[in-house]
Amino acid sequence: MITLGIDPGTRRIGYGIVRKEGNDVSFIAAGLLDIKSADDISALYETKKELDKLIKKYKPVRMGVEKLYFVKNQKTAVAVAQARGVILLSAREHGLPIKEYNPNEIKSGITGYGFADKKAVLKMVQLILGKHDLKVIDDASDALAIAIITAGERII
Repeated sequence: MITLGIDPGTRRIGYGIVRKEGNDVSFIAAGLLDIKSADDISALYETKKELDKLIKKYKPVRMGVEKLYFVKNQKTAVAVAQARGVILLSAREHGLPIKEYNPNEIKSGITGYGFADKKAVLKMVQLILGKHDLKVIDDASDALAIAIITAGERII
């Protein structure tokens, strides 16, 4: 079973793709969607286009997405909410079941501690996937954590 995890943002949208076979979870891909546009509407279009390409290429059977959480910057929250809307639309158009998690659920599911830092999340993702040399940007390691959890792999 191939699972796609998405860590939404405005221009930095992380993705992680894993395969689960029995109790084993393996790494397929991770990175950032290729969003180059400076204006918001074009960036939303690119988000949809890039995510559609990713889904067609890897053919995941379900997708996990981080829920929106912002308490300080409402302008940023609105922009990320718009990107999340495009991401959810793309998943629905491809018939993917969607699971959503708040950041504490993701951290807890991967590390056993809901307030773990980015380094701890990456370390556990590396351990779970057996890729100790995996070097990815935070958004991609968070997306891999989401994919792992969505695939049903809860380690702690």
